[in-house]
Amino acid sequence: MNKSTIFVGIDISKDVFDVYDSESGHLQYSNDEKGFKLFQRSITADHWCVMEATGCYHQQLAIYLFDNGLRVSVINPLIIKRFIQMKLNQVKTDKSDAKMICRYGKEQALDLWSPEPGYIVESKTLQGVVRLYFKQRTALKNTLHAMSTSKRGKGMLMRSIVRQLKSLDKEIKLLETEIEKLIRANEQELYTRLNAIPGVGRKTAMLLIVCTNGFRDFESSRQLSSYFGLAPNERSSGSSVRGKSRISKMGDSLVRNHLFLCNFTACVHNPQCKALYDRIVLKGKSKKLALIAVCNKLIKQAYGIAKSGLDYDRNYVGRSS
Repeated sequence: MNKSTIFVGIDISKDVFDVYDSESGHLQYSNDEKGFKLFQRSITADHWCVMEATGCYHQQLAIYLFDNGLRVSVINPLIIKRFIQMKLNQVKTDKSDAKMICRYGKEQALDLWSPEPGYIVESKTLQGVVRLYFKQRTALKNTLHAMSTSKRGKGMLMRSIVRQLKSLDKEIKLLETEIEKLIRANEQELYTRLNAIPGVGRKTAMLLIVCTNGFRDFESSRQLSSYFGLAPNERSSGSSVRGKSRISKMGDSLVRNHLFLCNFTACVHNPQCKALYDRIVLKGKSKKLALIAVCNKLIKQAYGIAKSGLDYDRNYVGRSS
């Protein structure tokens, strides 16, 4: 970065994106290829574009700028939100958000963004549909349960719901098979090593690879624990505030739930996880706390295996967890 760098804050919505920099001020473009080209004409190699990760809306612009050799940083929206709160900014508009994103770029160290591999993007798209089907399946199961406890509503309607559940199960299986094909074609070695960890099953291994871009997007297992919402948050201040430590639950709930289910197998068949669980319980801590610790242990093992390129070792003895 040099003194001539001009930071551009970009706030993106479905149809338009608002742009702010110290030279041109505020501008707005359509969120399509025509708008991308108009925006590109207004910037040079000295510009550094900063935007939030806003679902799928930011991806096309970020890829377009990257492909045209321009510097791009994509920031977690929670970080931008906290930055705006820290600056005590009370105005909430697309224009003001673009200005604050620009200010964030000026004041904070940035990492250059690059697109994820195509198979990761495709896997995430498939996984998004799987999540939607899971939600639909849960809603249908709840409705079916409610109807089964009632004297009314049985018959044709219940048979219809059962058919829908079978159809959803079939579609989920097909999509998960397609995700596995993509993972095996591109990350076969990592996928095999993750599956060798006692407690980590096929679906969890796929989720971990897809959600972490093959573990390339993280610098430590602690970052990964925080990302999945499994890092403990302690609340204490002085002598009066002594809140219970809780996990943040701010990350990916699907991965978190899968890891929690993995605990029950890991506590029996994974020597390191079993030793950790027993040690925490013997100290008088709750079993729930011990299970959360095992979740983080599994993350640590998965991260270590991914980064080292080594296979899982049942006899490995690391630092005390």
